[in-house]
Amino acid sequence: METIQYEIRRIFGFLFICVAAAVAIASVASEILFLNHLPSYLYGVVWLGTFGMIFGFYFMCFKQKIHLIRNRMRNSLSWPRYIKIINGSCWALPFLLIGIFPQYFQYLILLGIGLGNFSTYIFMKIFSHQNNNEQLLVGLIALLAIPIAIEIDTSLFVSHQDVAVLLSRILISISYAIGGTYALFSKTKSM
Repeated sequence: METIQYEIRRIFGFLFICVAAAVAIASVASEILFLNHLPSYLYGVVWLGTFGMIFGFYFMCFKQKIHLIRNRMRNSLSWPRYIKIINGSCWALPFLLIGIFPQYFQYLILLGIGLGNFSTYIFMKIFSHQNNNEQLLVGLIALLAIPIAIEIDTSLFVSHQDVAVLLSRILISISYAIGGTYALFSKTKSM
């Protein structure tokens, strides 16, 4: 059982590193598009293409282990309905608020990733008896990055909002990279 939990943790570590790589690559590519005044539809192509290629490669490499990913994600199915609603709201509400407050989208993305990962960690620990510290790290780092992103946005790059947005996305990438690296090299049990 411990070997399976270790393998699941490693698979999620690679998954988190894939998220980090995709966000970093797409962010830098988006900045290049912006600086060269290229058409805005290319942003979607860049983001979808980057995530598609990286996750296509990931799932090709781990296709025999997908059932382990599903097993970890299925743990939330047994949670009480109100917990599922709270957890889903932690993930979705900040992203929905982007439609109302688009000027704060980089902070709301960090908030959604932070609250979503942190709440999932807490509920997995309480209801599924799993200690997924990599998810805790991603959540806490994303939440702690919000004041950093605000400082960058309001003082350092006031006249260069594109750079401020790029840096907030890099902070997201860093949070997933740290969580993924922890999962890959951690020898502790996740249960």
